Amino acid sequence: MKTGIHPDNYRMVLFYDSSADTGWLIRSCAPTNQTREWTDGNSYPVFYVDTSSASHPAYTGKQREHHKEGRASQFNQRFAGMMSAIRKGK
Repeated sequence: MKTGIHPDNYRMVLFYDSSADTGWLIRSCAPTNQTREWTDGNSYPVFYVDTSSASHPAYTGKQREHHKEGRASQFNQRFAGMMSAIRKGK
């Protein structure tokens, strides 16, 4: 890593979600004056977050899966029965 490219306050920071009682140690420049003792016994600067993957009920941690077929193919499969019923009605 190149020297002198990071700010002086670049250090290990505990990002803590108090509603889920969990946290993550990440190197950051997050502004904080508070510290908290972590599970490893060391005290780290702490940055409290409102919502994280641990406390947000809709977050699954996975990206949406994209279907292998295109939209036109999905449309045709979904409405194939409707189109045949319309043609018979003529």
